[in-house]
Amino acid sequence: MSLYPDKATAAAANTGQTLTNPQPYPPLEQVTKPNLTTKEFCHYTNLALQTAWLYACKETGPVRPLRIAGRLNWPTKAVKELCGVSA
Repeated sequence: MSLYPDKATAAAANTGQTLTNPQPYPPLEQVTKPNLTTKEFCHYTNLALQTAWLYACKETGPVRPLRIAGRLNWPTKAVKELCGVSA
């Protein structure tokens, strides 16, 4: 059993390099897809997942999600407007 969870971490430890954590979410200004997932929406708006789900369930909140194939999708344009980012 290895001390490190993945090969990249083990390789960096063996060479003395430090790993930089890749950004899981690009800056909102660079997002071009039409809809965001709930996790992305919560990341950009600094909301808890439960809060987003509550907004969707009660149909309240600053942005109305789209329901596509049983999943919540949040319009990128509306999220950018909410966060004050130019579209």
